[in-house]
Amino acid sequence: MAQKIGRNDPCWCKSGRKYKTCHQAFDAKIARIKEEGHIVPDHDMIKNAEQIAGIKESAKINIAVLDYIAEQIHEGMSTEEIDRMVHEKTTRMGGIPATLNYQGFPKSSCTSVNEQVCHGIPSEQDILKEGDILNVDISTILNGYYSDSSRMFCIGEVSPEKQKLVKVARECIDVGLKEVKPWGFLGDMGQAIHDYAYAHGYTVVREIGGHGVGLEFHEDPWVSYNSKRGTEMLMVPGMMFTIEPMINMGRVEIYIDDANGWTAYTEDGKPSAQWEVQVLVTDDGYEIISY
Repeated sequence: MAQKIGRNDPCWCKSGRKYKTCHQAFDAKIARIKEEGHIVPDHDMIKNAEQIAGIKESAKINIAVLDYIAEQIHEGMSTEEIDRMVHEKTTRMGGIPATLNYQGFPKSSCTSVNEQVCHGIPSEQDILKEGDILNVDISTILNGYYSDSSRMFCIGEVSPEKQKLVKVARECIDVGLKEVKPWGFLGDMGQAIHDYAYAHGYTVVREIGGHGVGLEFHEDPWVSYNSKRGTEMLMVPGMMFTIEPMINMGRVEIYIDDANGWTAYTEDGKPSAQWEVQVLVTDDGYEIISY
């Protein structure tokens, strides 16, 4: 964990309180669970009140931008047009699109259509047509704080099979949220999502998962949705991460586009759907930060 702190020293969380009345019992509980062989978070993964407040301000922009896209999206528009809207709305509200130039990613959003699993690159050539399903994934930086979420959109009349996929993918988020509680494990959530998706005849992408977020775009822990109860990292109040399972209609295998090095596709060409929320573990459960 962290360096030794005296009982009467200021707490590491910057609350201004003495350690003995703030996080001493909390740290002792984590230490006991670690001794039992579990993976536990370090102090760097636990957001303090000031940080949470800053992240929430960033999330206000992220949510507003996705709301704006939801109002404007329509058949016949290009994914490049969506990206321009994301960039303009984000910057007009004072934010910075976190994906733009992140490790070379060229756009302000990810737009993944039908069999594109994630990290689709917006393009003038990609025109939305009736029957498409689309994930728009955006992330915002505001005053150094990060927010991250995505939503699915159905364009025009969508087949019942695609409608069901999008619906179940959303339900997977709700099923997972029920397992987000302090002193549980990320694997509790992972297995709940996995079991729900497979019970409906779908598969859950293995190679790409959720992640910590808030002070950086991608932080520890990595979050799997093919995990087992009682495994993976311990969840404690102050932890923040994304829940974003990628649900495939067909087989679980995916591949990355060699041409751009980013976009993931289902190997069998069948559709994939994904919603993403950013969640904070609280003293009695969770709080959704961005959606």
